[in-house]
Amino acid sequence: MSRILYVLDYLSRNTDAEKGATLKDIQAYLLNQTNAGSVSTLSIQRDIDQIDAMGYTVDIRKGAHNTSYYHMRDRGFTFNEIRFLVDSVSINKFLSNAQKQRLFRKFEVLRSESEVRKLVGRITLSEVAPPSLDLLDNLECVHQIIAEKRKIHFQYGKYNIHREIEYYDKKRNLIPCQVVYTSERFYLKAVSEDTGEVRNYRIDRMRKILPGEKIAHLPKLPKPEGFSADIFVPEVYEDVQLRVRRVLLDDMIEQLGNYAHVRLDEKDPEHYILVRARMGISYGLYRWIMKYGASMEVLAPESLRKEVAQRIRAAAALYSDTDRE
Repeated sequence: MSRILYVLDYLSRNTDAEKGATLKDIQAYLLNQTNAGSVSTLSIQRDIDQIDAMGYTVDIRKGAHNTSYYHMRDRGFTFNEIRFLVDSVSINKFLSNAQKQRLFRKFEVLRSESEVRKLVGRITLSEVAPPSLDLLDNLECVHQIIAEKRKIHFQYGKYNIHREIEYYDKKRNLIPCQVVYTSERFYLKAVSEDTGEVRNYRIDRMRKILPGEKIAHLPKLPKPEGFSADIFVPEVYEDVQLRVRRVLLDDMIEQLGNYAHVRLDEKDPEHYILVRARMGISYGLYRWIMKYGASMEVLAPESLRKEVAQRIRAAAALYSDTDRE
């Protein structure tokens, strides 16, 4: 069985869809890498048949002088899938460069050496300062506690004015329910056993994560009834109508998704669209609307229109000293 692993390793590292290896190539490799001495090509052929039966796809192609070349085609991930994973790790700002390099080396064993050279050429390490906590360890710990249906205890950190993270204990009866990735952050959604409220915690700000007592079952999180502008659960959802500059059409469709109904503004179809969507009314929604400035106008409901107008006036008042007479 150990010989099969050597054959599998050789095919994985030295062959791909374009480059193949002969039985004699594998025979020479085994002679140099094992203490088994010379292995017959017939034995190697049987090993390859077993590898193929294990779920790996090994193609056989005929070359010059009717020589058979063996190609490892299926390793579980395609080259493009591995490349996507490598690129995703490269731009991840939560991982240190050392952590990224360790992951890259693990990806490399899944492809041939020629393909690895192509992957390395695409890697660009982030210049962002490395995180202070190991996000991978935190994620693993949180997922494990959720899987074991236990309460969770941890310390949670926030910046002070000196740009230092201060940690404090979260000793409330928190039941971890779900890990969510949004706005380039990983969040833990937990339910307070005392109040039933849903709480959100950035996982990269957690430390000293410990499991608590067992619970009978995980509470069900409320399902979103529409678009939410941030991670927090809105108090209420309402049908919102917006008048938006047409250049923001892509933004509206990408962010609102299936919640959005879009049509041209009959008064000015060349420059404006009308957007209707079910939205969660929250502080995050106010900020989302205001970031578009004069390119977005709230038409309904009237309560939301008045609230946004009041916030815009309050913001404008901060710059009243710049008004021209």
